[in-house]
This record gives sequence, structure tokens and C-alpha cells, in this order.
Amino acid sequence: MGEQSDRVAVVFGGASGIGAAIAARFTAEGWRVEIADLPTVDVTDEATVAAFLDGVVSAHGRLDTVINSAGVSTLGLVTDLAVEEWRRVVDVCLTGAFIVMKHAGQRLSAGGSIISLSSLNARQPGAGLAPYCAAKAGLSMLTEVTALELGSRGFRVNAIAPGLVVTPLTQPAMDIAGIEDDYLANTPLGRSGTPDEIAEAALYLANAQWVTGEVLDINGGAHLMRYPDLNKHVLAMLGG
Repeated sequence: MGEQSDRVAVVFGGASGIGAAIAARFTAEGWRVEIADLPTVDVTDEATVAAFLDGVVSAHGRLDTVINSAGVSTLGLVTDLAVEEWRRVVDVCLTGAFIVMKHAGQRLSAGGSIISLSSLNARQPGAGLAPYCAAKAGLSMLTEVTALELGSRGFRVNAIAPGLVVTPLTQPAMDIAGIEDDYLANTPLGRSGTPDEIAEAALYLANAQWVTGEVLDINGGAHLMRYPDLNKHVLAMLGG
């Protein structure tokens, strides 16, 4: 257990999965951690995000790191995908990240940072994952632009791009026969990552005072190979 710190972190999407691991890791290091998640806070609702961050600053007197790990996904080919599904994924994964960055950047204390959860899919396309891939690619560039804009104020903006980490978000895909084996066959280190490994990277970025505009790949080398064809495995499951 780390010594008690006066540093304050907010984790959006911190109720489960990687976000929960990040919240636990920062707490173990002595940070004061506030978790923002559904149904109380929706990252696509700008007024709610702003009000939550105002409440944190009011309660603690400072805001040192904001982590955005909120995310959703869907599966469907571009020619079949409903526009509503596209918007749902992009709204959470990209527009929601923009809203969090906007209001975090207005409220950070000196030396503060913003950390977002991007994805291997920011650089590696996956059939059936068009909105998620597009949103995460956009998030990686948004990270760089925001780092450029906030650097003169001494704020750092970074992202982490995990490969396969089994969480409530990814578990439904892992339940389809063949998908996890395909992931691991295309990961040089031969295993999935853990939420704790991503949390360790988030802690590093929160403390790394000369790192900004970085999208940190943590994927066991999966970016060196190919992305599994999830749609193929779904069709096989359905007998197609």
C-alpha cells in the first residue's frame, strides 16, 4: 500500500474491467480516487461530465489525473450495420472521450494529466468492428492533438492501446468458439493481457512528467501480426 497522497484521480468507466483495475491500482498507491460510471455519469452527456468534475474539485480542492476508460462495441459489417449502432459506439468511444478531455483540460491542477483507453484496433482493422476501429483511431489522434494544445499549460495527454484483455466488454466475443485461440495465435507473447497490466501503465503515465502525446501499445506484440476475423468465427458459430 502506498502512502496517502493528496493527488486526486477520476476514472470514467471505472466500475468494472480495466477501469476498475486502474481505480484499485491508484488507490493502492495512495491516490484519492473518484469513479464515474453509468448510471450516474454518462460520458456522452456533457453537462453531467462537467458537473461531476466540478464536484470532485469542490470536494478535494484539486484534480491531478483523469482517466477515460468508458467504452462499448458492436459487431456488424459496414453494409449491414445500423446507423444507430454506429452512432452508439462512436458517441461513447470518441465523442465521450472528447467531452471528458474538454472538461478535464479546463479543471486540471498544475502538472495534471489525461489518460484515455484506446485500442489495438486504433491501428489494426478488424472485420465487423468498423465503428469501434474508427472511434479508437480517432481517439489516438485526438490524444495527440489535445497533447499539442495543452502542453503549453503543463498538462500531459496520453493514451494506452491494449490488445486482448478479457473484461466484461470483451467476454462475449471470447465465448464464441475459435476467437480467443485466433487472438493468441496472432500474439507473439502467446497470452492475453490483464487489467492489472494496463493499470500499471496508467500509473506510469500519470507519473511520467516528460511524456505526452503518446499512445502506448500494450498488446504482447499483437500489432506485429494480423487481427482475427471475428465475423468469420461468428458465421461459423451460426452455421454460415
